[in-house]
Amino acid sequence: MQPVVTVGLDGSPESLAAARWAAEEAGRRKLTLRLLHAWPMLAPEPARVPAEVDQNYWAKRLVDTVQAELRARHPGLDIGKSLVADDAQHALLQAASESEMVVLGSRGLESVESYFLGDVSMPVVARAERPVVLVRAEPRDEEGPATAAGRVVVALKLHGSSDGLLDFAFHTAAARDVPVLAVHGRSVPLHARTPWGVDHGFSEEATRDAHEQVSRALRPWREKYPRVEVADSIRLESPAKAVVRAAEGASLLVVGRRRHRTGLAPHLGPVAQAAVHHGRCPVVVVPHD
Repeated sequence: MQPVVTVGLDGSPESLAAARWAAEEAGRRKLTLRLLHAWPMLAPEPARVPAEVDQNYWAKRLVDTVQAELRARHPGLDIGKSLVADDAQHALLQAASESEMVVLGSRGLESVESYFLGDVSMPVVARAERPVVLVRAEPRDEEGPATAAGRVVVALKLHGSSDGLLDFAFHTAAARDVPVLAVHGRSVPLHARTPWGVDHGFSEEATRDAHEQVSRALRPWREKYPRVEVADSIRLESPAKAVVRAAEGASLLVVGRRRHRTGLAPHLGPVAQAAVHHGRCPVVVVPHD
């Protein structure tokens, strides 16, 4: 099967922003874009029926309208469409297994009725075996995505493999010709806290140790992508807070999620939770072992 970028469409402004982002990314990666709309009530495709009695008319119109816009913006991009008679969560998880990435719209925590906080996006992010990108709608989306100029921020935990995260981050940065910022947050233990802040000796030692570990983790990727400018940021604060702050003004935030073990309910760690709920830029959650 040809590699694809799949975007889920539900008719919301956020899903349109996601489709525009996905089209840009598919073009950079030279991949096919797949527009997916899932609805359990879709009827089997009739041979020939007029629009006024076609049960699938509005679903087709939704996908066709987005496809027409994206083809006008990206005339060289291969854009396919898929209407699936299934619930959105199951359809998107199936699509994730067949795609390089899945892109969804997100409202973060701005609304109780958030698409992201509903029954669709959270399970997809927590269960998908491939990266899932969450894109928020912004006023600038009316004129098309304006996310290519900022750096790519990647959250490094330094325990376990970060290859999947760094591969995604560096590949994206190279395609966009933007720098990578690797962020590592380290909480300060109580014994190192003082009335005026953090103990100076602890601060120096912890920062030096973390910087050495981050440098080792980045070395192979600096060599693989010599044209990508790379910087790191060591912050003595909670990793979740460090990552969200570092992502201000970024074009993309890359965070990880451990693949769930058999018998355990899938979930996101605190850094991924903070990123997808509070990050203003597009956020990609990359599963890893």
